[in-house]
Amino acid sequence: MTFSQVGFAYHDTQVVQDISLTFRRGTHTVVTGSNGSGKSTLLALAAGVLRPTTGRVATLTGGRPAFVIQHTRTSETMPCTVRQAVEMGRWERRRSLWPLRAADHRAISAAMERMGIEDLAERQLNDLSGGQRQRSLIAQGLAQDAEILILDEPTAGVDLAAQELIRTAVDEELRRGVTVLEASHDPRDISRAARVLTLERGLVVSDTRA
Repeated sequence: MTFSQVGFAYHDTQVVQDISLTFRRGTHTVVTGSNGSGKSTLLALAAGVLRPTTGRVATLTGGRPAFVIQHTRTSETMPCTVRQAVEMGRWERRRSLWPLRAADHRAISAAMERMGIEDLAERQLNDLSGGQRQRSLIAQGLAQDAEILILDEPTAGVDLAAQELIRTAVDEELRRGVTVLEASHDPRDISRAARVLTLERGLVVSDTRA
C-alpha cells in the first residue's frame, strides 16, 4: 500500500497533510500519537472509507482491506447477532445475493473461535460488553481473509485475556503474509511492531523501524 502526498480535510479543517508512505506486504505498522493527531483518519484513508482531498492511496491488492473500527464507534442499537455481524465480513465474496457458501461458513466459524466468541453466536451485538463487541468486530475482520488488516485501537478497553487473543491473531495474520496497520496508544502493542509512525497535527513526525 502506498500513500503519495496524501492530505484530507473536513470542511476547512486540515486533518492529515502531505503524507507519503509505503507499507510492504506482511509487515506490522503501529500508528501512534495524541488524540486528534489524525490516526483514525489515516486508517480510514488506508481502508478506502475516506477519499483523499489531495494525493493518492494505492493498495495494489486484489481486494479491499479489512477495517476494524473501535467498538465505541458502533451503534448501540445495531439489530444483529454476533454471528450475523461476523458474517458481514464475507458479504463481499458473495455472488450477487446468493447465500454464503460452505467455505464462507468455515471462515466465519474459524474467526469466531480465534476470538473466543463461539458461545456468544446468538447473542445480540448490542447486549455485549465493550470487550465482547470488540472481539466480535475483530472476528468480522479476520473472516474477510484480506491481504491488508487495519485495526483502530484493537486492544483498548478489553481485558488481558482478550488482549492476548487479539495479539495472537495479529501474529497469525502476519505469518500468512497479511499487512497489518494498527493505531494504538498501548506501549505493549507499540513495542511489538516492526515500524512505528507518530502523528502530530496530521503530520508524520517520526517513522522508526525495529
